[in-house]
Amino acid sequence: MRSAVLILLTILLSLYSYAQEIPVSTEQQLENLADADQAETEDDSFLQELEYFRKNPLNLNNAEAEELKLLRILTDLQIANLVAYRKLFGKLLSVYELQAVPAWDIITIRKLLPFMTVSSSLSLPEAGKRFKDGENSLLLRLSQVLERSKGFDNAITGTKYLGSPQRLFLRYRYTYKNLLQFGLVGDKDAGEQFLKGAQRYGFDFYSFHLFARKIGVIQALAIGDFTVNMGQGLIQWQSLAFKKSVDVMGVKRQAAVLRPYSSAGEFNYHRGAGITIRKGSFETTVFASLRKVSANFVADTVNNEEYISSFLTSGYHRTNSEITDRNRITQTAFGGNIIYRGNRWHLGVNSIYYNFSFPVQKRDEPYNLYAISGKNWYNFSIDYSYTYKNLHLFGEAASDKNFNKAFINGLLISVDPNVDLSFVQRTISAAYQSVNGNAFTENTYPTNESGFYAGISIRPGIGWRIDAYSDIFKFPWLKYLVDAPSSGKDFLAQLTYTPNRQTEMYTRFRNETKKGNQPGNLTTTNFLVSLPRQSWRTQVNYKLNTTISLRNRVELMWFDRKGENSEKGFLTFVDVVYKPMLKPFSGIIRLQYFETDDYNSRIYAYENDVLYSYSIPAFFDKGFRYYISLNYDWGKKLTFWLRWAQTIYKNRDTVGSGLDEIPGNRRSEVKFQVRVLF
Repeated sequence: MRSAVLILLTILLSLYSYAQEIPVSTEQQLENLADADQAETEDDSFLQELEYFRKNPLNLNNAEAEELKLLRILTDLQIANLVAYRKLFGKLLSVYELQAVPAWDIITIRKLLPFMTVSSSLSLPEAGKRFKDGENSLLLRLSQVLERSKGFDNAITGTKYLGSPQRLFLRYRYTYKNLLQFGLVGDKDAGEQFLKGAQRYGFDFYSFHLFARKIGVIQALAIGDFTVNMGQGLIQWQSLAFKKSVDVMGVKRQAAVLRPYSSAGEFNYHRGAGITIRKGSFETTVFASLRKVSANFVADTVNNEEYISSFLTSGYHRTNSEITDRNRITQTAFGGNIIYRGNRWHLGVNSIYYNFSFPVQKRDEPYNLYAISGKNWYNFSIDYSYTYKNLHLFGEAASDKNFNKAFINGLLISVDPNVDLSFVQRTISAAYQSVNGNAFTENTYPTNESGFYAGISIRPGIGWRIDAYSDIFKFPWLKYLVDAPSSGKDFLAQLTYTPNRQTEMYTRFRNETKKGNQPGNLTTTNFLVSLPRQSWRTQVNYKLNTTISLRNRVELMWFDRKGENSEKGFLTFVDVVYKPMLKPFSGIIRLQYFETDDYNSRIYAYENDVLYSYSIPAFFDKGFRYYISLNYDWGKKLTFWLRWAQTIYKNRDTVGSGLDEIPGNRRSEVKFQVRVLF
């Protein structure tokens, strides 16, 4: 009987499965993250993990819950149900059997297919093999904007970039399965010096890491650079974490406490050592970090004080002033947590302490009334999760140095094989602060917010999916460019249709309203106005044959549609993806047109890039954009990538601003990457 069911499930799933580099929902999550933070992340650990699991699929017959979380595709409810299913029925006979696991659906399984397998368990190799039977990789990436901006134009007086316009990225990494990895990263941004001046030792930024897993009772050992993630992000979360998106069940923070760091970002990581030990039902993590941090340094000669007015997170050290602020303070951090894991629940206690070599004192502005101040800061919290049948509860309660409180609680429910619900409630004091917090909030950082989020995912029939959420929030204190307590709301609905394995299409509408200062107000006292943004997007992905795929998107944007600040925007693109089977080359071409009234009606669009990289530019004004990305595998050990991208604006004499201002109406970028395996 079980074999007959598997045959039927196999036939059904084959109708809806096809491979793609990154799931469409993940592209949307990254776009929303860039929109919320107004900056692209340099944390490529997520893409590194996807590539690793693509080459070394995760065995679902022996994978532990923490390993399954690394994929960032499954919810805790789905993971708990898989573990319970294995205990009840034994090992999976086929990946298609996953459709029999409660809360699992075809779309989720389709996302997982490139990264998972079902096979017999293998014994853990001897420790000595970890250092000799692994894979070495060396990756070099070079990119440059071809037009000369003001910062590189010696004919113009004033501040200049001291280095060359090329950006260089180098990464060496050794990996043995998912048990050991170590490596070195070097990064030079455009405008930074190389092998001279302030960077006489080569790259502006170096990073080293050694990370081991599963050494007896030691679950994780980190030496060098690593990230720390605890609870639901109220006190500490340094790895890439998504916020609101069409993936309405992805509202819970999921990651191991310690994770290796090998990205180019120069701020959001620790440097030192950490260890996670598990014995029985208890898991304990401790870590310590000592590193230099760039910051705006102020020497007050009148009051004879020296302090830090802000941390610098960009990682740019191109001009004399930026170099002066480089590594100005020493940051010491230590902390950890203790977790007790029951059969379907866990309880954790977390704490973290920071010390700075100079006191922090933000600018004397009303919205900075509760900002972090002084030479040290610390937070502590309790987090929990509990799974009961088709329910999964989770949350965290936190406090800071001044005993200001923050709470976040969530619920995931599979009410039917075709209906899932998610809820998140948060209450975070206006005075609550954390140095590296990153929770599921409307604000970039968890502070000054209360709100309630509700999401629903419905699969009404084969090939159809409806995802929607609503989020109502308030900010009890002032914010930057918001000179009074304010509130807002955010609604999204998306309909996805997958009639066969060649076609996927979706259309979505989003309506977000926040209050802010009236733009252009010149009076002494500002006032708040509602600033609504609506967007409507439709995208079609079509696999023409085994070699060629097509993508087309059309998006409309309205900002303050009926108000004094009315703007509108439009963007459309067509992608042609060429990826022949069993051939060493592949490529993608995009042709795009965009037209918006101004920056407030900007539209973000995810772009394919070289391996371990992506870009999500914000498009505004009027113009065309195209890019060509090529990939060639020279045998199994050597791979090349080449990418050319250009934006051509209409009716503009310059592109960009400040030292990045380019004369003319176009901006062109070339990128070359090579990877060697040995």
